[in-house]
Amino acid sequence: MGGLSIWHWLIVLIIVALIFGTKKLRNAGEDLGAAIKSFRKGMQDGDGKSETPQLKADAAPDAPAAAETKRENTPQG
Repeated sequence: MGGLSIWHWLIVLIIVALIFGTKKLRNAGEDLGAAIKSFRKGMQDGDGKSETPQLKADAAPDAPAAAETKRENTPQG
């Protein structure tokens, strides 16, 4: 029973090409490729731009507060 061999896949591809036509399949492939490319670009743009300014803004206000806490907890001798 097993899986499908290469001949089964070739017959399926021929039937799909006959039903939909090569032009529609080519357009669908181009659309899929463009969608994947824009998704990757969006992921790269989203990761780099949104986190860097936020980290810089969060680090600045916490620094003086940490210094004051450190002074209060140091033993005076």
